[in-house]
Amino acid sequence: MPVAQRQKKDVQGSCTPARSVAFDVLLRVEKGAWASDLLRAASEPLDPRDASLAHQIVFGVLRRQLPLDSWIAARTNGRKLDIEVRVALRMGLFQLRFLDRVPAYAVVSDSVNLVKRARKTSAAGLVNAVLKNKTPLPDASAADSIPPWIFSRWVEHFGVEAAQHIALHAQSEPESTIEPTTGRMQDIGAQWVITLLELEPGLRFLDTCAAPGNKTAQAIALGAEVIACDRHLHRLAAMRDLPCSLVQIDAQQPLPFRRKFDRVLVDAPCSGTGTLARNPEIRYRLRPEDFADLHSRQVRILKNAIDSVAPGGILVYSTCSLEPEENEHVVREALGHTPDETHYRLPGVQPGDGFYAAVLRF
Repeated sequence: MPVAQRQKKDVQGSCTPARSVAFDVLLRVEKGAWASDLLRAASEPLDPRDASLAHQIVFGVLRRQLPLDSWIAARTNGRKLDIEVRVALRMGLFQLRFLDRVPAYAVVSDSVNLVKRARKTSAAGLVNAVLKNKTPLPDASAADSIPPWIFSRWVEHFGVEAAQHIALHAQSEPESTIEPTTGRMQDIGAQWVITLLELEPGLRFLDTCAAPGNKTAQAIALGAEVIACDRHLHRLAAMRDLPCSLVQIDAQQPLPFRRKFDRVLVDAPCSGTGTLARNPEIRYRLRPEDFADLHSRQVRILKNAIDSVAPGGILVYSTCSLEPEENEHVVREALGHTPDETHYRLPGVQPGDGFYAAVLRF
């Protein structure tokens, strides 16, 4: 029996637990939180079916928020709405349009109850009317779910067809696979980055921006002698189970190591535009002016890392961004020329999230 047909209610008796959790998570995302972190904690008391529905609703709404808002505007004549009302309508329209196993009466009833629970009782009639409106919703392309300024950049850089594949992937549920050498769940694109380092047992390996440690774990499994660094102590603390040296450093500053390394990985902090399926909030928070700051930080990190590579060594610079300011422009500025070996993995074209990598040989 579909999750939404069960008659369980949340502690306030207002709606099903899955929708209650999804509503609360989406409201907190509006204030800057990250959905995956919130859902992980909020789903613990839920049974698996409710947890699954909450996940479907939260990420489905975030991945399609732009067309959902267009549909809401059309059905409310562009009326200004409180965020609680808008979120309830986004959730309701998403379920009615994209989830075929949830009954409409349950969606409408819970959506109305959510705005009542949020003390927006005066909007209950509006929510009811919008969701019971039988006018067919217009089609929306995958590109409609991407801010136009981001999509136009992809078209310019990769072409129309690739940009459409990237946008379509950004609407999908991302997959992670078990990395065979570590047993960790990890995106297949992220697994690929470490293979570019040509690691062998006994090689000295520096991971400059290591947390959460999946690539570090791969290097350890391949027999490298690993030093893993990160700027944030709490992120390093989460890697304490790994058999390697952990060092808290800001990689934007000169690195403190006297001996040089055979292999260096700079998996740089970035905008994350290659991970919009996994982190859909990025598309709404990123601004064009953010790239200048990201670029300058990435250049500093890469220049410092270059100084730590031993003669004959290999450095891989990688990001999960699709933006040239964070990728080839960074490498060209730090290195002084264009490297011989660079790669893009485009989501929807190759499996997994999107990545850029440059292989620098010394």
